[in-house]
Amino acid sequence: MGVLDRLILRDEQWERISHHIIGDERTRGSSGRDNRMFMEAVLWIVRTGSPWRDLPEVFGEWNSVFRLFSRWSRKGIWWRIFEAMADDPDFGYLIVDSTIIRAHQHAAGAKKGPEDQALGRSRGGLSTKIHMAVRGLGCPVRFTLTAGQKGDAPQADALIEGLTAGFIMADTAYDSDHLRNAIADKGAVAVIPNNPSRAQKYPLDKHLYAQRHLIECCFSKLKQFRRVATRFEKTAENYLAVVTIAATMLWIR
Repeated sequence: MGVLDRLILRDEQWERISHHIIGDERTRGSSGRDNRMFMEAVLWIVRTGSPWRDLPEVFGEWNSVFRLFSRWSRKGIWWRIFEAMADDPDFGYLIVDSTIIRAHQHAAGAKKGPEDQALGRSRGGLSTKIHMAVRGLGCPVRFTLTAGQKGDAPQADALIEGLTAGFIMADTAYDSDHLRNAIADKGAVAVIPNNPSRAQKYPLDKHLYAQRHLIECCFSKLKQFRRVATRFEKTAENYLAVVTIAATMLWIR
């Protein structure tokens, strides 16, 4: 495939993923078509940020690939693959943060309203916010989308629910009594700087807090996938699938 070689899954990567996909070369019908070629086609789109119509012919007919991508998004297959790959035994740290993603003008116009599609107006214009929890190895374990103008702290409960950790880190935007109590209820220690307006100050382990850079590094790696760095998808469902695919690749590099 020439210049496309660097964008294709290595054999060992495909071996890990393939066990979590329904259908293989022995299966009759659409579920048994060449899943590896399909995965590589979607990965090419996610990495390059190219329009679906520009998908190289070697990967197949672009509209067929797009329809199957959307179908897998609806069925939760991308998330199932991610969960299988995100196997981190390090329960020491859990780091929570968010990043704003600029949305392309073509991302607007889905049938539901902008809010339902996690699109909103922030200082940078039309945008989506990715809220994420990262483990100590610097790879994502949970994430969700909101419109770009939404606050960070209200999303924290869902990010940490059911996840064990000794320390949960976040920046000042997450400093609230509600979140600190939720962290304490989990038997974890909150490593969160005090908001300057807070009357009751809490101690901060600055040495531990320095580890928060891991989530910034994670966002930086995710944004190397150009279709993550700029949102082109009209639906939140499909954009979340794009983020999930990129997050999966961070686990199997």
